Amino acid sequence: MHGEIEGRSGQPFTMVVELGKIREFARATKSRNPAYDGGPGDAPVSPGTFLITQVFWQTPASDPFAGIERDLERTLHGEQRFEFIGPPPKAGDVLTCSSRIARIYEKVGRRGGTMRFADMVTEFRDRRGHLVATSTIVTIETSKPTSES
Repeated sequence: MHGEIEGRSGQPFTMVVELGKIREFARATKSRNPAYDGGPGDAPVSPGTFLITQVFWQTPASDPFAGIERDLERTLHGEQRFEFIGPPPKAGDVLTCSSRIARIYEKVGRRGGTMRFADMVTEFRDRRGHLVATSTIVTIETSKPTSES
């Protein structure tokens, strides 16, 4: 099953970097960085991990995991990485995003059982089509419910 879903992509989707959402995100993460409020004539910059909000913009058609059987009760968020090509997006930027399943692999857990890892990569492009950032989300599906581990 791994080979058949590796490389699977969802449809592109649009993400608007909104001023209010930047401020909400900064407050939720207890940041006091003045760049998130912007200065006179400067659009606020988004926090480094702001792009995780992509999940609120995705639709079933843009989710490369849509229709793939997974047990979400045994799925953990393992890792999140962001790579920026230049400065982070600013309020008012409109990004075109596309997500794909980059890799599926398994490892044997220390307590027994198999863990299935899935790496999903999302590319964020500006209005001109230039790559602005990439995000990699690693999920881990355990073979046993965590209460049995």
